[in-house]
Amino acid sequence: MAKKKAETQDFSAYIRWFWMIIVGGVLFVVLLFLLASWGVFGEMPDYTRLENPSTNLATEIISSDGELLAKIYNNDNRTPVDYKELPDHLVKALIATEDARFHEHSGIDAIGTLRAFIFLGKRGGASTISQQLARQLFVGVRSKNIVETATQKIKEWVIAIRLERQYTKEEIIAMYFNIYDFGNNADGIRSAARIYFGKEPKNLDVKESAMLVGMFKNSSLYNPRPTRNPEGTRNRRNVVLNQMEKYDYIAENVNDSIKKLDLGLRYSPESHREGLATYFRAYLTEFMKDWIKNNPKPDGTGLYSLYDDGLKIYTTIDSRMQQYAEDAVHEHMARLQAEFFNQNTPDRNKTAPFLDLNQDEITDLLKRSMRQSERWRIMKANGKSEKEIVASFEKPTQMNVFSWKGEIDTIMKPADSMRYYKSFLHTGMMSMDPQTGHVKAWVGGINYRHFQYDHVKQGKRQVGSTFKPFVYATAIDQLHLSPCDTFPNTKITIEAGKFGNPLPWSPDNSDDKYGGFKTLKSALANSINTITARLMDKVGPQPVIDMARNLGIESDIPAVPAIALGTPDLSVYEMVAAYATFANKGVYNKPVMVMRIEDKNGTILYQFTPESKDVLSEEVAYVTTNLLQGVTEGGSGSRLRGSWATDNQLYKEIITGYPYALTNPIAGKTGTTQNQSDGWFMGMVPNLVTGVWVGGEERATHFKSIAYGQGASMALPIWGLYMKKCYADKELDVSTGDFERPAYLSINVDCNKRSESDNSDTEGFGDDSLDF
Repeated sequence: MAKKKAETQDFSAYIRWFWMIIVGGVLFVVLLFLLASWGVFGEMPDYTRLENPSTNLATEIISSDGELLAKIYNNDNRTPVDYKELPDHLVKALIATEDARFHEHSGIDAIGTLRAFIFLGKRGGASTISQQLARQLFVGVRSKNIVETATQKIKEWVIAIRLERQYTKEEIIAMYFNIYDFGNNADGIRSAARIYFGKEPKNLDVKESAMLVGMFKNSSLYNPRPTRNPEGTRNRRNVVLNQMEKYDYIAENVNDSIKKLDLGLRYSPESHREGLATYFRAYLTEFMKDWIKNNPKPDGTGLYSLYDDGLKIYTTIDSRMQQYAEDAVHEHMARLQAEFFNQNTPDRNKTAPFLDLNQDEITDLLKRSMRQSERWRIMKANGKSEKEIVASFEKPTQMNVFSWKGEIDTIMKPADSMRYYKSFLHTGMMSMDPQTGHVKAWVGGINYRHFQYDHVKQGKRQVGSTFKPFVYATAIDQLHLSPCDTFPNTKITIEAGKFGNPLPWSPDNSDDKYGGFKTLKSALANSINTITARLMDKVGPQPVIDMARNLGIESDIPAVPAIALGTPDLSVYEMVAAYATFANKGVYNKPVMVMRIEDKNGTILYQFTPESKDVLSEEVAYVTTNLLQGVTEGGSGSRLRGSWATDNQLYKEIITGYPYALTNPIAGKTGTTQNQSDGWFMGMVPNLVTGVWVGGEERATHFKSIAYGQGASMALPIWGLYMKKCYADKELDVSTGDFERPAYLSINVDCNKRSESDNSDTEGFGDDSLDF
């Protein structure tokens, strides 16, 4: 009996030890949780940080039609999306693969944790989506030290529970998708969907969703790019599909059919040098930096970060019109460049691509370019001597160079690459609504990745005959002239001393034809220099300069009569705004690019204020516009009508092989500078004004022939192509109507009766037309 009692006592001891261990273990775990929550194992997020997790958010640039043009960021290309923007199959793919009991636990999956403990993780991990989010937001990369790993895990558990209390399940899912780095600058699901598939998240299909969820395991390893691991990524995607079938999210036949498909990748990297409106985005970045300097955060915590604070910039750029503008530039410039190369091969021109320069002048030009290059700056900063730097330009180097048929990987001397790049013709193009000042399209060059100089606002070149309307407008304003008034087409000399002119000035007509009388409308349409000089003689340079200033031109304009023919260097930006004043009944609107700026919460930080002023009477503006209509009706712009022909088939195919056939009212002006270095076309319809410049980086890079080198051949085709595309898109509602006639018009613009001596009105502009 005593023996039996002793055995019972011994059994009771085991029970006590068992419960002591259980209770002690529970207390130990509770203690660990308490210690972790108190910050013993490292800093823990407080309520405020849980409410507003610190994540870097890229600045968004949004077009006037609601499209995301691009993002500005340093390291994190992240734009958050709401749960409602995530397709159902994407969420189900995540839950099936990462956390099947997500909706059943409160941050920690007890079953999964026990399984991982018993089988040492061989049958799957125990981290819930909430734990993984906690690690991403607050814990960081897992340590290789066992003790630190254990404390990190405890912190994840504590934070996961807090997250579950703070947020709904849907919010946690959205946060998880938004925080993850999918590689290749794809931070968050929105960037990933755009970069890998060219879509918004809500438009992802099942196979695309499965691939992206598969990348959660290791986005570096399961990288779908062709040069990385597309096969491994495809296999991982199929694992996700199997999990979706396992939990009845997709049917077996659907799984089997999708697994046979390839990834369907449409890889389109988002970088500052690629994508739509690259030159405009570069301008906008500088605009924002200036704005940020002068607009600190209202809570006194410092300045906004352009790269991390998730600002939203709503612009006036229309993504459709921007695309049409870039397409028009690409289509014409590729053909124009091919002909330029054809005419300037070394066997035809030993100094190619430079005309009018000897070898010594070319050598000096290239030396100056070397000193202005990034290579020179970097090597100089690294302490290299000038001799060493110059020598480096003669050492063949592996490089990637631009061509209109695609980038070329080659080995080339940097000195040769400089000369090669100076062979390219460039362009600047801007399109603007004259009634609002809203800039609709901005193309600053042919390829931002290789040519980063902006030819819209930064670049300034001689404007040629596109300056003449300012002279005409001044004369109409001061002298009440009519487009039908006639002037003798004979040489005129403005003597030295008049208007402060240091030397006599007697311009020639570009076609060297003189005699008879010309109406102002015919003279402007055919760019008759002598008539423009006569108007300058009547009004003087200073009133013309004052007119240009009132039209928004800020660049330097010397007070000499020669400005009448377009000697000043002006920007496309200035010229478009000035011409827009004519289309807007004499009211100047300062160009607008940014409508408003919001913070990540949608609070408006900046709202643009229109800047406008009356420059001309409605009558003078209309008469000037009527004069400019003559350019497209019977002058150098008439090729927009398809009403002229040429026997030179090659020329027709390269320069004029576009069926513009525009029949609506168009006002415009071509411009060509000395030696064909710069070609311009300014074109207007009532609700859209667009300016185009084309030329080489160096003025010595130009066509030898005026047939190819004039504004009507270099710049006008871009305008024509662009407008054809805009007119084809009926949603844009680009005007096809006439310019509104003032209710009271005292100046006669209907020149139905021509002077017998003014036969130029019927001559038009042949295919050998000249325009200076």
